[in-house]
Amino acid sequence: MGAHMSVFFRKRYFRAFVSVILFILTCAPLSFAQSDLSGMIGQFGSVRGFGETEALVNELAATGDDAAVPALKALANGDLYARKDDGRVFITRKGSSSRNLLLIDPLTGEEAGEASKRDLDKIKVNNNLRSTIDAALAGMTLMSPNRAVRLSAAESLLKAPSEDNLVLLEKAIETEDDSEIAALLAQARAVSVLNSGRSAEEKAEAISDIADIGGREAISILLSARSSVGPELQDDIDAAQAKIEKRLAFWDAAQNVWYGLSLGSVLLLAAIGLAITFGVMGVINMAHGEMVMLGAYSTFVVQQVIRTSYPHLFDWSLAIALPVAFIVTGAVGLIIERGVIRFLYGRPLETLLATWGVSLILQQAVRSIFGPTNREVGNPSWMAGSFDLGGLVITWSRLWIVAFSLAVFFALLLLMKRSAFGLQMRAVTQNRRMAASMGIRTPWVDAFTFALGSGVAGLAGVALSQIDNVSPNLGQSYIIDSFMVVVFGGVGNLWGTLVGAFSLGILNKFLEPYAGAVLGKILVLVFIILFIQKRPRGLFALKGRAVES
Repeated sequence: MGAHMSVFFRKRYFRAFVSVILFILTCAPLSFAQSDLSGMIGQFGSVRGFGETEALVNELAATGDDAAVPALKALANGDLYARKDDGRVFITRKGSSSRNLLLIDPLTGEEAGEASKRDLDKIKVNNNLRSTIDAALAGMTLMSPNRAVRLSAAESLLKAPSEDNLVLLEKAIETEDDSEIAALLAQARAVSVLNSGRSAEEKAEAISDIADIGGREAISILLSARSSVGPELQDDIDAAQAKIEKRLAFWDAAQNVWYGLSLGSVLLLAAIGLAITFGVMGVINMAHGEMVMLGAYSTFVVQQVIRTSYPHLFDWSLAIALPVAFIVTGAVGLIIERGVIRFLYGRPLETLLATWGVSLILQQAVRSIFGPTNREVGNPSWMAGSFDLGGLVITWSRLWIVAFSLAVFFALLLLMKRSAFGLQMRAVTQNRRMAASMGIRTPWVDAFTFALGSGVAGLAGVALSQIDNVSPNLGQSYIIDSFMVVVFGGVGNLWGTLVGAFSLGILNKFLEPYAGAVLGKILVLVFIILFIQKRPRGLFALKGRAVES
């Protein structure tokens, strides 16, 4: 029994001894590494000159140890000090008085009391050294699991190219699965190669990589690298620059087309209601812009109610505002038609003056209720921000407005072609007398057509509130453009309004870089005047239109 117990204890002590040895062997490298890192950071207290400080920063970066990050950040911010009596290095913060600084251990983060500023030496840095520190910090954070941290690190390395970063960059490129960060890393590597002592073949490959990445930043990189590469690579830089400029010219044209489509969608929303009323009734409605304005203010009121009472529904505010704006502006349009316009049919000048007067009344009413200043209408989260598509920058707000304008267009087209009310509208448009003789109540068709056009203008106001200032003068900015779109596309023709809006929008955006916004709009107006001399009824004229009585 005693022998067995002796063997048992010997085995137990042996296992304990082995465990202790393994623990020591496991922890020893860590303690040595910690000690080495502490020693390297401590050398900041004895450096002489910026060159020695830069070399020490690069040594710390080469360790790849995240524990050195706080010390490097403090050095860049001017918060790293050495104590005069023993040379020990600390990160500092504001102390209990203006003469003292709180001392913090750069590795453990533990507080080590306070010291007078007279007993400390600040470790100085300059702008070049700050760039080196930023690059070092970027290299040490390239492997972070946080995407934002890696993105920031890649951007920092791109701004501060160095041959010392190449190993880190190449390792990060192999493991990076985010396309945006990978592109930045590839560009940073190429720039670092150009600023290194590597062979001409590797530099030529780097120039080709920069050309493939493209962008305006790539041209700046190539121009700055021109002085640092040999004469044998000058032709490569010229060819890469020409390639990038050709690609940029293509994407600039594509961006102008997108801006034109975006502007065209706004014009379509503002003009499509006018196309209906003008086409069916022949009424020049100068108050149409104020219907757009009322739609925008309806959105503002809805958002105010949601902000104060139902803040959790804010992302649904536009969906709620759409029917509200349609009903409000449609009702106002019905009142205007029944109260004013129906007495002035066949008298275009009086109708124009009367609707202009109504527009002034509506503007002043809004000023009296809401004040003359602009009102803030917020963007829901799903309309904020932008994204890149190739070389295009597309904002979510504009994209949703384009989609919304097309949805409104096809909904109205379906209403016109597939509903009984649409059939009556088309009958009145083509031959009012014949429609009346067939039992269609043309006065009520006029009234509800005017209400429909006003309601659609209210929907336009909801969309425009996301990209324009909501003020009493909002509608005045679009009324002239709306009439141009309707006349150019063809009075009463929805397809003509669609083509006219997008055509004029794209034409405006291509003229603006050369002629400016104001002169560009004047040139578009001159073009329309010349166009209607040849085609007075627009691009898509309605057929069979009878003379109005």
